[in-house]
Amino acid sequence: MEKFQDDYYSVIAKCHVLGESTLFIEFMLSQIDKILDDISKQVNEDIGQIAPNIKKLLDVMKDDVSYSSNELMQKLNLKAKEGFRRNYLRPAIDQNLIYMTIPDKPKSKNQRYIKV
Repeated sequence: MEKFQDDYYSVIAKCHVLGESTLFIEFMLSQIDKILDDISKQVNEDIGQIAPNIKKLLDVMKDDVSYSSNELMQKLNLKAKEGFRRNYLRPAIDQNLIYMTIPDKPKSKNQRYIKV
């Protein structure tokens, strides 16, 4: 809000004189658009910082679909469970890119993983 505070009050004053809120609505939509652009740029920068192995994991996962660790290993053509957990699964969970369906029982045979 501080970034555009002067413009905000100027637009409100103009709207008061005109007796309508069109300028204010356009101004606020413009500010929202700028903020969303900034967020989008930040998200794209963050994605660029994700390790290649984690990107591979995320690429094989569909949104809102839960997977067992065995299903994910199969999709990635991996055999070593411990390496998968250490290099793919744990870093993705730690970066909040995927989450466990049973977080209080991480070693449950029914544990599944979902992409955020």
